[in-house]
Amino acid sequence: MTEDPHKSEPAAALDGPFTTRQLLRLDEALRVADQLTGLTFSVYVGDLQEPVRESAEALHKQIDDHPRAVLVAVSPNQRVLEIVTGSEARKRISDRDAKLAALSMAASFAGGDLAGGVLSGLDQLATHAGRH
Repeated sequence: MTEDPHKSEPAAALDGPFTTRQLLRLDEALRVADQLTGLTFSVYVGDLQEPVRESAEALHKQIDDHPRAVLVAVSPNQRVLEIVTGSEARKRISDRDAKLAALSMAASFAGGDLAGGVLSGLDQLATHAGRH
């Protein structure tokens, strides 16, 4: 989701899966998760190349300070969800915690609520990570 600073709306809102209001809520959730935990949370929504896990891991490595980063990668078209944690983030978010968040997100996605699922997952992951 790339924003053009010269436009009044995020560019992704024009052709992406989220409304402007949903993008604003996601942006706020990411900001709060980052501030509370000291980790960097990111969301990618779009197709992932095969193999999808390796594709998500490659995206994660592009995040600044990726050892302290958490990426939630969702590909609705492929019906795939990947949560990638860096080496430092993994010390605070176990695989079990990530799987629980993924199950919750998948339930929302199955009900047609992509934004709500991502918001719920971010909240759960940040809660598991705890305050820094």
